[in-house]
Amino acid sequence: MLAPGRPHPLGATVVAGGVQFAVFAGHAERVELCIFDGDRETRHALHGTRGTWHGVLPGAGPGTVYGFRVHGPWDPDGGLRHNPAKLLLDPYARRVDGELTWDPAVHGHAVGKGTLRADPRDSAPFVPKAVVMAPAEPMPAGPRVPWRDTVVYEAHVKGMTALHPAVPEHLRGTYGGLAQPAVIEHLQALGVTTLELLPVHVAVSEERLVRQGLVNYWGYGTLGFFAPDPRFATSPATARDEFREMVAALHAAGIEVVLDVVYNHTIEGPAQGPTLSLRGLDNRAYYRLDPRAPARTVDWTGCGNTLDLRHGATLRLVLDSLRYWVEVMGVDGFRFDLAPALLRQNEAVAPLGRFVAAVAQDPVLSQVKLIAEPWDLGPDGYALGRFPAPWAEWNDKFRDTARRFWRGDPGLIPDLASRLAGSADVFGGATPDASQARGPLASINYVACHDGFTLADLTAWTVKRNAANGEANRDGTDNNHAHHWGVEGPTDDLRILTLRARARRNLLATAILAQGVPMLGHGDELGRSQGGNNNAYCQDNAVSWVDWAAADAGLIAFVRAALAVRAGNPAFRRTRHFSPHGDAVSWLRPDGGSMEGADWDRGPAGGRAFAMVLCGEEDDARTACLLLNGSAAPVTFVLPRVEGGHWRRALDTAAGEPRPESAPHEQVLAPWSLQVLEAG
Repeated sequence: MLAPGRPHPLGATVVAGGVQFAVFAGHAERVELCIFDGDRETRHALHGTRGTWHGVLPGAGPGTVYGFRVHGPWDPDGGLRHNPAKLLLDPYARRVDGELTWDPAVHGHAVGKGTLRADPRDSAPFVPKAVVMAPAEPMPAGPRVPWRDTVVYEAHVKGMTALHPAVPEHLRGTYGGLAQPAVIEHLQALGVTTLELLPVHVAVSEERLVRQGLVNYWGYGTLGFFAPDPRFATSPATARDEFREMVAALHAAGIEVVLDVVYNHTIEGPAQGPTLSLRGLDNRAYYRLDPRAPARTVDWTGCGNTLDLRHGATLRLVLDSLRYWVEVMGVDGFRFDLAPALLRQNEAVAPLGRFVAAVAQDPVLSQVKLIAEPWDLGPDGYALGRFPAPWAEWNDKFRDTARRFWRGDPGLIPDLASRLAGSADVFGGATPDASQARGPLASINYVACHDGFTLADLTAWTVKRNAANGEANRDGTDNNHAHHWGVEGPTDDLRILTLRARARRNLLATAILAQGVPMLGHGDELGRSQGGNNNAYCQDNAVSWVDWAAADAGLIAFVRAALAVRAGNPAFRRTRHFSPHGDAVSWLRPDGGSMEGADWDRGPAGGRAFAMVLCGEEDDARTACLLLNGSAAPVTFVLPRVEGGHWRRALDTAAGEPRPESAPHEQVLAPWSLQVLEAG
């Protein structure tokens, strides 16, 4: 037996004379530390202290390859699945080496036998293993961009640079690729402040995908919450260092790094899934189990299982992981995938429950950006607007309203006005779950992201083209609110291409200039297409990668101009919602009169044209005007008078290259277009 060591910290820690190992397995009877030297395995019994198993291995150091075997009850009907034949990955592993081979031996139960009998075959030859890492120095804090100045750019590490001609070939698709000057300069020139990366925790592709020759490209099949995914590194041994170097380079350029994190489920999936880590350590503690039939997992994620953050060990695992990524890996915040799954107590979503409270009181985590994807598949799982300050949320109401308005759906001016004004109906007041009002900066405004059509495809297709995903085109949403402007898919028709280009500018400008925090999907500013695939999660190829050679230079210039308008005028970056009784915002008909009553639904141009005049807050109350024409005919707007000045046109989606110029008292808006005027 090893020297006892201590039950904390969990994971593998280099100490004087060796390495201390500690792992939680609350129902285990015995836990073995397994050390691998090539194919040779040696086993060492760990000491147990109130559910944590620990010991110090003398002479061990960085590079030691290890795993755990857990002895205890095999009682699936009681929720316990201990099987010492299965090598288990340390949930706190900082480095994970090796591929998962989908052999029947990776399952704790006998596959295909019709019962949940324990499988006696050794899984060690087929599963990834943990590797001890030397400690790393904490990284300094990043730029800490205020929310009002934040512009989020969602990107996939590999997809962003896999085809980038200015990135050295050996770095394309890697953490180092994102740190290259050409990539950073592109983000800076756009006006991006915050890079939000799709999952970078070490992940595994589902068995079904592997059998079909596909992969989980997006990376939502998490295996470990501490190790950076080695598929984005030049070597598994250097993944941590390469990630930290990427963060340092982005920070030096003033750009934050936010991670899309998946703490709602793991790759172990449903009860019929493999036993790779948490399931074999303590299935009853780590996962939600059906209280009526504990042999089954509760699936509120659509991925087969749901982590149970009611249990202290699971909550600690998540918090320790988050803190590690901030302190050691240098990240500036997190976007939580299917966030309501983390908040549920019994079944109900509790936005003021244990997880949110734990983060709020944490001296590290309370200081970073926190973004929720505010829905899951459980009961009452749509929780938009119910997270407390200082959380921000992906606002799908904004996405859907903007898409529907600009494709011509009727009766949307009231809803679009609410979205442009910061969605006060969603974030503007105290809710039963939140003790304080939240401002417009709680709203992450977007029109396209990784999930669904790209911006280009949103304006070129109405029906998804997902056959390559191997699910007979059944996957992906059918509710896209898309419009192809005349013909489905590619076309050489100049009229249709002109309308599509204008529609893209309209959608982007709406997201950029609305109150709240704008988010762009990677490559949307270049015109990136996925050929109509609206669920390219398994396409690690040119379908998903950004095609820099086909970049739309005009669209890039437009996005730069729109973001410059937002950055330069505080009227577009308010921290508080407009007062219903104040004069900081007014809504006008095209004839210059105030919108009243029926104007909101049946006004000029069939209720498709209106203006928004707005100003900043007390510290800088500059004025701006948005003119919107969502109809197929030109509309003449009579502009309000500017005391002691005039209007200057700062942006026009009907124009080619943006050219600021003076605007006459009457302004004609082309069909399907938006203009920004600034008082000068």
